[in-house]
Amino acid sequence: MSAAGDRLQDTARQTALALPDVSHGYPFTPGLDVYKVAGKVFLIVTDDPREQIITVKCEPEHARALERGHASITPGRYLDKRHWISMGPGPGITEGLVTDAVEDSYDLAIERLPRRDRPRAR
Repeated sequence: MSAAGDRLQDTARQTALALPDVSHGYPFTPGLDVYKVAGKVFLIVTDDPREQIITVKCEPEHARALERGHASITPGRYLDKRHWISMGPGPGITEGLVTDAVEDSYDLAIERLPRRDRPRAR
């Protein structure tokens, strides 16, 4: 509904698709656009125009700091609330913050993969 929510989701999708070896689809439900690298989920984008959020993997301490600093960042929906955050449009939610969150989530998803399974460096 809001342009800010559309931009947040568009930025997240564009950032994810620019990263190496990313796939996406709707494996859980038609309303959740899921982005993966090497079979590991790192981004979920809702397709519900009333609830324009993204959900990304995040280091627990960084996640809590982001939640304290932004009213529209909450513990992650759908997944482990300690290691995931959900981000919606709101004060302080910039394209740069969204881009960083998606890239950090991608990095977290691949860091435990064996080197042979990791995408080529970006």
